[in-house]
Amino acid sequence: MNVLKDILYKARITDVTGTTDRQISDITFDSRKVEKNSLFVAIRGEKADGHKFIDMAIKQGASAIVCEELPNELPEGVTFVKVKDSRQSLGYIAANFYDHPSEKLQLVGITGTNGKTTTTTLLFNLFRALGYSCGLISTVTNRVNDKEVDATHTTPDAISFNQLLTEMTDAGCEYCFMEVSSHALVQHRVTGARFSGGVFTNITHEHLDYHKTFNEYIKAKKLLFDNLPENAFALVNLDDSRGEVMLQNTKATKRTFGLKSMADYRGKLIENQFSGLHMTLGGKDLYSRLIGDFNAYNLLAVYGVAMELDADQMEVLTKISTLKAVDGRFQYVKTPNNVTAIVDYAHTPDALKNVLKTIQNIRTGNEKVITIVGCGGDRDTTKRPVMAELAAHYSDQVILTSDNPRTEDPQAIIDEMKTGLDPVQMKKTLALSDRREAIKLACTVASDGDFILIAGKGHEKYQEINGVRNDFDDLKIVNETLKTLEK
Repeated sequence: MNVLKDILYKARITDVTGTTDRQISDITFDSRKVEKNSLFVAIRGEKADGHKFIDMAIKQGASAIVCEELPNELPEGVTFVKVKDSRQSLGYIAANFYDHPSEKLQLVGITGTNGKTTTTTLLFNLFRALGYSCGLISTVTNRVNDKEVDATHTTPDAISFNQLLTEMTDAGCEYCFMEVSSHALVQHRVTGARFSGGVFTNITHEHLDYHKTFNEYIKAKKLLFDNLPENAFALVNLDDSRGEVMLQNTKATKRTFGLKSMADYRGKLIENQFSGLHMTLGGKDLYSRLIGDFNAYNLLAVYGVAMELDADQMEVLTKISTLKAVDGRFQYVKTPNNVTAIVDYAHTPDALKNVLKTIQNIRTGNEKVITIVGCGGDRDTTKRPVMAELAAHYSDQVILTSDNPRTEDPQAIIDEMKTGLDPVQMKKTLALSDRREAIKLACTVASDGDFILIAGKGHEKYQEINGVRNDFDDLKIVNETLKTLEK
């Protein structure tokens, strides 16, 4: 139990009706989860307005309500707290309710368009290998040491986030490495948390369906660094043109990494093959199992964070060399006839370009590159023609297909992608809305030494169609198909 007045600290209250000297058993923004003595926070969402469920929450036992607009009738025995922004208030309330778990460990947030999952996961695996108790919050999974907790969003809601951090601190975790999405920052899911460090990987056009403009998207990412405390560090990719922008208003110690710039943490890529990367890191030679320039940046970020957290340099470099690639990130299988099928989460223009350029750098020139790519429904439509054009530019053959169409017509999405292709590119492009059949076709037409890139879904084990998540695993399907063709 918590006293209401204690958990309202920093909630930006404009009005209170009723007593705040009362016990609160739990907090929720879902009226269906309200129990006796709950605090219900009414949030205006994209699809529903929590203010419409205040009466339901009270009937189910809520003794206190946080809202932006008071109802016409205020029942006796219920405390109403009016605030400017319910989402922002919930962030502080959740942190207060769970006794500020972010202050009991070192919380490092990683943001950017691409590389968040890989960098976050590599950091978790590195610090586990160094012998530390750690937590992980990522798109793929959440972990408390060796225990796995399912991930439903890149960044959990404010209540789930603080619950998860509490589970970590109860388990003795010293560090938590987490992805921080632009949506989460704007929606105050991490408001009230104290970060020990923030990392910026890169930024390219993405999520414009939500943020509307690229400038707003940049501002959203920048919030992580604007809110860092003085004793934290802000580590940014100096090779990205927006890297220095992220540092403009931060109070934290400013640090940079890069392959091309005069950064604090510099690296040099020496060799990039399917066997892995050979690069310099911290002035030392490093051999890594990871592949591609983009992973060289991820490793630099990981190294920089480890140094900022005062880990031993030689021990860090030794452990980094043993780290494996993250599921669904340039994950590949080879067949007896030397066809290489690569599954990658690349679902943004920049990520797709990076993966395709990596393949171009590795190929000898005689092999074909066959790319299977789609775009998600109910998401940023501006990237669709760009994705198709990039696939066609860097591939010998392209198969446009479904990603997660959600509530959109898959063929309509493909038609939008086609608008980015010129007549020459159209001649080497096929359209097949059934993703399974697209994978089978690519495997059938591939010959000795060819590359097949299956982009967009990576680690995902489902395909979302009209609100239903159907079992679908790119890697499993390509393996099954290749085995069938071998017979």
